[in-house]
Amino acid sequence: MKKYLLMITLSILTIFALAACGSSEDDGETTGDNNEDTTEGSADKEYNLVEDGKFTFAASGEFRPFSMTDASGEMTGYDIDVANAIAEELGLEPNPQKQKFASIVEGVKTERFDAAVASHTITEERQKEVDFSTPYYYSGAQIFTRPDSDVQSLEDLEGMEIAISKGSTYSKYAEEVTDNVKTYDSDVVALQSLAKGRHDAVITDFLTGKEASGEGLEIEAKEMIERSEQAVAVSKENEALLEEINAALDKLRENGTLTEISEEYFGEDITTVPE
Repeated sequence: MKKYLLMITLSILTIFALAACGSSEDDGETTGDNNEDTTEGSADKEYNLVEDGKFTFAASGEFRPFSMTDASGEMTGYDIDVANAIAEELGLEPNPQKQKFASIVEGVKTERFDAAVASHTITEERQKEVDFSTPYYYSGAQIFTRPDSDVQSLEDLEGMEIAISKGSTYSKYAEEVTDNVKTYDSDVVALQSLAKGRHDAVITDFLTGKEASGEGLEIEAKEMIERSEQAVAVSKENEALLEEINAALDKLRENGTLTEISEEYFGEDITTVPE
């Protein structure tokens, strides 16, 4: 009899224990699944990422004030802040990667990076290699010379030495007027060399030249050659990620985040189409 009662007691205790465990596990699993569906887990299922839970993006770190590298090796700048804001909207951890500008598009194409947030101008040639988001800022190419130069326009640079950043779209303008084109890994280095007396002019983004001049570099802005659209580059094999980036940019425009970042670095809004 005692043995029988003991068996009944043990059975009842076992049932209560299993019920308690089942309730705890179900609650935990439900909460976990919900978290995954709304943050990183969902994002990873929708598109391929270089590293799960992270938005791995490339920038040069040599294009002040869009991307620059501090003493610790960390990249900062307008592009970096925009990329970080995109990552936040995607529910992913930002994972910036420093890369020479000339090889960034190839890195995106071969999916070494999820995207490039590196001030790439949308061009037909680049669109053959990667897809682009909607523009996140508008800029343009401008000629910069030393203050004592008589050069005013592109035509004035006929046969002269022009410096540009390697891999930039500005080479097409330089090559229209001269065969003497010098390339640098960084637009800033090209402008610094110009100020020191090397080459006759630099063609670069007008905002980069404006920033360099504002920091005391003795250069002078001349003709604005064209206006351009800058966008995020994404692999053609990752359409879902591109859609999410466009949605993130739409939200960042609407809530004023892009304008806020722009005004922090430039004192003006470069995120809207210039009139």
